[in-house]
Amino acid sequence: MTTATTHPASDAAATMLPISVADVEAAARAIKGAVVHTPCLRSQTLSDLTGADVWLKFENLQFTAAYKERGALNKLLSLTPEERQRGVIAASAGNHAQGLAYHARRLGIPATIVMPRFAPIMKVQQTEGHGANVVLFGETFDQASAHSYELAAKRGYVYVPPFDDPLVMAGQGTVGLEMLDAVPDLDTLVVPIGGGGLISGIATIAKARNPNIDVIGVQAELYPSMHAWLKGETSVCDGDTLAEGIAVKTPGKLTSQVVRALVDDILLVGERDLERGVAMLLNIEKTVVEGAGAAGLAALLAHPRRFRGTKVGLVLCGGNIDTRLLANVLLRELARSGRLARLRIRLKDRPGQLFEVARIFDQQQVNILEVYHQRVFTSLPAKGLIAEIECETRDADHLQRLLETLRAAAYEVRLVEAD
Repeated sequence: MTTATTHPASDAAATMLPISVADVEAAARAIKGAVVHTPCLRSQTLSDLTGADVWLKFENLQFTAAYKERGALNKLLSLTPEERQRGVIAASAGNHAQGLAYHARRLGIPATIVMPRFAPIMKVQQTEGHGANVVLFGETFDQASAHSYELAAKRGYVYVPPFDDPLVMAGQGTVGLEMLDAVPDLDTLVVPIGGGGLISGIATIAKARNPNIDVIGVQAELYPSMHAWLKGETSVCDGDTLAEGIAVKTPGKLTSQVVRALVDDILLVGERDLERGVAMLLNIEKTVVEGAGAAGLAALLAHPRRFRGTKVGLVLCGGNIDTRLLANVLLRELARSGRLARLRIRLKDRPGQLFEVARIFDQQQVNILEVYHQRVFTSLPAKGLIAEIECETRDADHLQRLLETLRAAAYEVRLVEAD
């Protein structure tokens, strides 16, 4: 899908778009000094690996580890004294909640955040730590969102949308403003899309600066809502995606207008590429991102020809990832690269068998991590047994040499593949 534009974004009023360049520039002045002006730096290694000239915008270095602070703060600063006294409310299970709660407390504005009951306890505690009153309601985000509207009407709170609001969209657009100030000759911007607030703001300023710049959106394959909407297709949005920050089933009405007018393409990425992106950014750039924060790099990995030879800016939009989940992602990547492996070896039930296998591991300088000896729960004969050995190798070639040596010694061995 390509939606070419022939008009500069500064003519937004004439084309009936909800935000203009002036709105983004005003947001930048309003939030200046209250959010981190994050660096936009070139990655030599990622450039070498992808064939593109890769620049990274480190929004995971915000105080709450996500760009969402920008739009939330811009909205809060627009409130009247009377509205500030009434307080604000939002429905969010993640970064919007923390950004809104943090700046609301800083400005002395009472904040209530409605989260579904399944919300991770870490996110609940972080949001409460920023001074917000957290209300747990419903089994799904849609139920929590509906309840937040009810509370807003009942108690007079000002509702702060996560993306479908001109002030929020303009605030998020300051990310793009900073990127192009730092690297004016970027020819491609790759931006994660959930509800569309971030890419709407960025596209508005980017197309004004350079009408020929490519603005590319990225969505998880499990949640292709904006992609499907633009194509006039019905999307099925479901499943546990690593990119939960952009797992939005229904795109915004206002953001969709901007995306249709200014965004050049939307790419879909799978879970494996998202996992690779998270792992690569940690291993190469030594920076922690959540799944949504790795979506831009995942697009470069999934669609290498699309970006080869371009000067591309990626937005690392957030870094709030559960430590256990991060550990799991890293271990899975080690398994896929051959540095960790589980081997299933058929042995004879006689003394010394396990010793002889261990001797081969020692000869090949392969580190044994765990050994599982199975005699009962197997379809083998009563005198047969299975040994599963988890091990650590230098790389895939080292692992292959171990397998060949075991088979040459007449052992029946199978690699248990990672998904």
